[in-house]
Amino acid sequence: MRGPTTLEGAMDARQMALRMLGASTLGLLLLMQGCASLPSLAGRPASSSVAPAHDSRLGRAIVPLTEAHPDRSGIVPLKRGRDAFATRVLLADAAERSIDVQYYIWRADLSGTLLIEALRRAAARGVRVRLLLDDANTSGLDGPLAALAALPNVEVRLFNPFPGRGSRALGYLLDFERLNRRMHNKSFTADNLATVVGGRNVGDEYFEAGGDVLFVDLDALAIGPVVRAVSREFDQYWASDSAYPAERIVAPIDASASVALDASAAKVEQGVEAAEYRAMLAESPLIRDLLADRLAFEWSAVKMVSDDPAKGLGRESTDQLLWTRLKAATTPPSRAFRLLSPYFVPGEQGTADLAAMARRGVKVQILTNSLESTDVVPVHAGYAKRRKDLLEAGVVLYEAKRESSEPRQSRGGSKGVSGSSLHAKTFALDDSLVFIGSFNFDPRSAKLNTEMGFVIESPTLAGQIAEGFETVVPERAYRVRLASDGGLEWIERIDGKEVVHQDEPGATPMKKMGVSILSWLPIEWLL
Repeated sequence: MRGPTTLEGAMDARQMALRMLGASTLGLLLLMQGCASLPSLAGRPASSSVAPAHDSRLGRAIVPLTEAHPDRSGIVPLKRGRDAFATRVLLADAAERSIDVQYYIWRADLSGTLLIEALRRAAARGVRVRLLLDDANTSGLDGPLAALAALPNVEVRLFNPFPGRGSRALGYLLDFERLNRRMHNKSFTADNLATVVGGRNVGDEYFEAGGDVLFVDLDALAIGPVVRAVSREFDQYWASDSAYPAERIVAPIDASASVALDASAAKVEQGVEAAEYRAMLAESPLIRDLLADRLAFEWSAVKMVSDDPAKGLGRESTDQLLWTRLKAATTPPSRAFRLLSPYFVPGEQGTADLAAMARRGVKVQILTNSLESTDVVPVHAGYAKRRKDLLEAGVVLYEAKRESSEPRQSRGGSKGVSGSSLHAKTFALDDSLVFIGSFNFDPRSAKLNTEMGFVIESPTLAGQIAEGFETVVPERAYRVRLASDGGLEWIERIDGKEVVHQDEPGATPMKKMGVSILSWLPIEWLL
């Protein structure tokens, strides 16, 4: 959901919103510059998802599988970034009728460029491509988006766009209520037959394609009935009052600029880094299995849940919220609740609910980012002030370390350890049901951003999460516990031995002071 952890990276909606609240003096600049307004949606072309093509390349591979498992959807978890990227490219290259793509972030880096080129190739062979992007992180992409939208068979729309393409800060000040609501949904659907849904945006840090920090994330490749549900959800967002054709928002691109962009993209696609990355992808057993039609799917009852796109304008009713629909699709756990959430801000009510759950005997285990691994410090402040209440109730808290214990291949070809940050958003109930999607356990996901995900009835997947909390998590995260003096301790496992930290890992005096100040501010509703 977030971009790079560096300060130079694109700003998260939370960070932008918080800065805007403290930048009211810029309002004078708005009055001086005048007010940009959104264009009319009158005459916007209408379109909807195509019927699945049984005689297509994907249809011939998928339809026999789905017919053998009526009323079930096939799920494959995509845990590795390279697998997740290659699956998207292979779906784009196999599509014959349509590709529908919906994302919060799309970066103009190696993986973003390669995936755009895959969409261009599909459009060139006659595939209809619809790309719906949230506009919060498209700064600097107006040229590429205009060039893409100008291609035959391609439509690009922007969700809750900034009418002024200059300073996003000024846009927030002018229209904070609307622009503070973002589309956080993530899906990639080919021929209405296969889809990828989960936590990853499009960018190198999500796909192990480079950068200083690797986001540890989770997607699900799905086939079967749930794919049609994802396509219906896409159609709702595509036709919503928040989705504006890109050509009505961004300036058209001239011929010379288009040629320059094509040359730049070709340079990336044909470069050494792209070749090295493709070679890494070719090593993936998942991709070989997918191409050979021997991929093992988990056949389950799967329900797609999402927010109504009216949430993007604050017009939703309670029954249209993902949180409401998620509760209706699940039952309260009686034995175990295991949650992975990079941006965990339970608030007063969520803390009380989790505490009550633990007190009635449910095993509650939570993995979130530590202060040293988070990329949004205000979110950590919103979580940190709830730790003691959760621990006193018996909730087990883990905080992911910044450093991965697993070496990975760099684009330069050398092995090395990369910094990592948790980005997966999933939970398991009673070892029988799993959620995989874009929803964070925080006020922003619940009340401001639109979200989506899968509710999967699968003891197998739930068991994998349970096993991970027993084996992998203790090795790659600090366990937080109450100290005898009433404070907190962080337990790190190194070579089978426990090391106790009295001070919060990664907490410099300045960071500690910042977290303390932020925890007292009335900003929890923004987090």
